[in-house]
Amino acid sequence: MSLTDHPPPPPLKDWIHQIAFLTSAPHAADLALSDIPEIAIAGRSNAGKSSALNCICGRRRLAFSSKTPGRTQLINLFSLSLHEHEVGRLVDLPGYGYAAVDRTTKTRWQQELSRFLAQRDSLAGLLLVMDARHAFGPLDINMLEWFGHRGRPIHVLLTKADKLSRQEQMQTLTKAQRFIQEHAMQWGGQVTATLFSATTRQGREEALDKIAAWWGILPKKNPASDSPGGNA
Repeated sequence: MSLTDHPPPPPLKDWIHQIAFLTSAPHAADLALSDIPEIAIAGRSNAGKSSALNCICGRRRLAFSSKTPGRTQLINLFSLSLHEHEVGRLVDLPGYGYAAVDRTTKTRWQQELSRFLAQRDSLAGLLLVMDARHAFGPLDINMLEWFGHRGRPIHVLLTKADKLSRQEQMQTLTKAQRFIQEHAMQWGGQVTATLFSATTRQGREEALDKIAAWWGILPKKNPASDSPGGNA
């Protein structure tokens, strides 16, 4: 029995916690080719990427945050299944840009990331994590360019939003959206952004909506929402 023989899945937020570690690899070339839709999650080493991934998946220690940013150098794959059928994968890429890492290591990481994003056929989208207070640095823009030329969607998570006042949050989001609009065509024309906080879970549902859409798993609709007088 295939996945299509079952009723539509429930909202992803209700079962994303079932995601499980699949495998790790030091190099993109070490990963087997896949026909399962994959979503990469990437970001600077100190941008809160591991915390964001844990928050999105509703798991405390799915991804481990090293006390020394930049220490984790493996590509980690996590898999989610429904009715015993794998529906999608999250690919946790090594953090980039940490100053304490030597130049040779930095260069090697960047080459691995660029190659993976540019060549991995199964990638359906990219979640790009940026500290809301220091967004769109040179390496972040490199990531947008490496993946953007493929014309596949990118969703920017402006993390640590809880460290900003409400006014600062709105200013940061407006600035980010304006910057994206100015460069959208360079990055494939499908770039969105949201404020995100692993502490308050702000932005989690937006991220899950993106993941569900990119994996091609639509939740079961509430009939009342489609009838006159239903909630939109």
